[in-house]
Amino acid sequence: MLFENTIVGPIHSRRLGQSLGVNLLPLRHKHCSYDCVYCECGWNSESEHAAMQFAQPDEIAQLLEQRLQQLSAEGAHIDSFTFAGNGEPTMYPHFAEVAAEVVRLRNRYYPEAVTTLLTNATQLVRPEIFAAVQQLDNPVLKLDAGTERMCHLINRGNELGCTWQQLIDNLTRFGSKGIIQTLLFEGQHAGERISNIEEIEFAAYVKLVKNIRPRYVMLYSLDRATPEKALRKLSVEKLQHYADKLQSEGIETKVYG
Repeated sequence: MLFENTIVGPIHSRRLGQSLGVNLLPLRHKHCSYDCVYCECGWNSESEHAAMQFAQPDEIAQLLEQRLQQLSAEGAHIDSFTFAGNGEPTMYPHFAEVAAEVVRLRNRYYPEAVTTLLTNATQLVRPEIFAAVQQLDNPVLKLDAGTERMCHLINRGNELGCTWQQLIDNLTRFGSKGIIQTLLFEGQHAGERISNIEEIEFAAYVKLVKNIRPRYVMLYSLDRATPEKALRKLSVEKLQHYADKLQSEGIETKVYG
C-alpha cells in the first residue's frame, strides 16, 4: 500500500497513539534503501515505472500548516507528528530542512505532541542526517537482525544504503537517544528460511542491542499485507517471551502485537 498524500491522518497507531503522518517521498512511488520482505509498500520494483517527483520543502510546510489549522479548529488531538510513508523518509533530499519546519509547526499548534521518525537508519552515515535525526523527540531506528546474513535476507539492502558495519556503528553512536524497533517473524523467501527468532540469531541480536544501549526497544509483529506471503506472524505471548529475554539483560522493551 503506497500513500497518495503528503499529510496523512491523524490515524490511531498501536505504538504512537494519534499519529499525523508526514510522507516526504513521492506519491504512489516507493523510494528506499531496503526492500524488506514484509514491507507494506510492496517491492521496490513494483513502483519503478512511476515518475519520482519530490515535493518542495515549502510545499510540504504549507500542506502541513493547512492541515494543522483545520485540526486545531476541530479540537482534534495529536500525540505524534510521524515521519513515515513510501519508503525511507531520510532519503528525501531536504530532510533536515523539513524536519526543522515540522518541529516549528508542532511547537506552534500542538506543543504537547512529540516528533517521531520511523527510519531504517541507513542514512545516518550522512552527518547532516545524523544531526537532524538527533533533534527529533523519538528517533525510531530499525534493527531486524543480529547478523549481517539475516539482515540481508530480511531487509535486502541496496546501493542507496550503507554496510552492515556502518549501520551497527551508527546505531551505537546514537545510543540512548534512539529507540530500536524490531519486527520479529519467521518464514520463507526465494527458497531461503528467514527467522530472526532462532536461538543463535536472537542471541546475536541481544548482544548488539546491549552494545547499542538504546532508550528502549520496540518489538512488534506483522500487522499488514506483506509482499512475501510465506511469513508467519508471532502472537503477543511469543513476542513477550523475547521481550523477557531482553529485559533480563537490563534492556527496557515494549511489545506491540
